[in-house]
Amino acid sequence: MSDSCGAPAQGGTIDVNTTETVLEGKVVADGTPVGGAFVRLLDSTGEFTAEVVTSPEGDFRFFAAPGSWTVRALHRTGNGQSEVSAEGPGIHAVEIAVA
Repeated sequence: MSDSCGAPAQGGTIDVNTTETVLEGKVVADGTPVGGAFVRLLDSTGEFTAEVVTSPEGDFRFFAAPGSWTVRALHRTGNGQSEVSAEGPGIHAVEIAVA
């Protein structure tokens, strides 16, 4: 059985012609990027899959299997989450506001 998710270094850019399913985004509070937030990837059943820490610019990225995901951000300034449906390869943008 292979892993459904990997957590690479956060930030930077990725080839938009990727054959991978990528969940990529930013954590913000009042429109300002939030660095150091813990971002968790939960599968369609709510099961924990992976966690990364946002870059200083609030960026995060997961390589995931196609499907429905919940992306949850936890930070001392607040928490937030977003649902994303990534039905195929490519970059799927996610923004999470914490409050």
